Amino acid sequence: MSSRYILIVNSRKVTKPVFVLGAPHSGVAEVGQALKLSPSFHVTIGQSAVLQAVHAFARRPSLYHGHGTAALSVIRDAFAQAWQVNSASCVQCAPQCRTAAGLSAGEVGPCADVRGLARYGDASPDLAYCAEELIAAFPDAQIVQVVRDGRDVAAEMLADPAIMSWFRPSVANIDAEFPNPFYGVEDEVDRSSWKDASSAGKCALRWRWAIRQAARLRQATPDGQLKTLRYEDMVRSPGAAAAALSEFTGAKIAAPVAPANRKARGDTASWRRTLAISQVADIEKVAGEELRRLGYL
Repeated sequence: MSSRYILIVNSRKVTKPVFVLGAPHSGVAEVGQALKLSPSFHVTIGQSAVLQAVHAFARRPSLYHGHGTAALSVIRDAFAQAWQVNSASCVQCAPQCRTAAGLSAGEVGPCADVRGLARYGDASPDLAYCAEELIAAFPDAQIVQVVRDGRDVAAEMLADPAIMSWFRPSVANIDAEFPNPFYGVEDEVDRSSWKDASSAGKCALRWRWAIRQAARLRQATPDGQLKTLRYEDMVRSPGAAAAALSEFTGAKIAAPVAPANRKARGDTASWRRTLAISQVADIEKVAGEELRRLGYL
């Protein structure tokens, strides 16, 4: 399969798009907003065309394997649609994307200025779960990975109705699609224990898979093409994170800003206040190895 591609959006050739990857609530949105505020970037977050493609390939990897060329075209077309800038392009944008651009609820018009546009990117949820397909579609992409304590990630996932809806028995496709990156199910042990796993354990599986994928990408991707940020460091020193992102992308990037309830410096382990002892035990049972490897245990 050829690694070359030509994609023209807004009369500009797409080169070195930047994609932000991480488990849910790992800080992907914060990094995406920082990139989006750079005048030279057009970064989308949660565009419907992108989410449809991402969730299709993330939840059903078999759509990609064996259908490579066609699958990559679908992925590129989804981003080409999302990255269009015109008077009506942002009307149907996800609220998260408009908020990241600083647009008010009733404000009309695009969030990017085509005149200064040089780069594209995306920080939609769940990109990490189809990273293989994404990098195959855009082999010159720059990847920003965000890593966060899995206990904090699981705590916020448990409080997010949209994320928890994926675990409904009528939605989860563990038996139909195996292995299943989206649910973190990698082997028969994972699949056999899924039915009786707690919600915290299932969240931990998704985090564990994203962390393992991050390690695989780290080994397979050149340094100039991949940058890993630790969420806790980003919260404590947003200026350093901005400098790292600026050096990596070659553009002036704003400092990532954490939500107000996470800003207290040094207070990044919110899971201690929100998780029950049994939930912490379930998370550490599933993902203890990864938590220790990253220094969280």
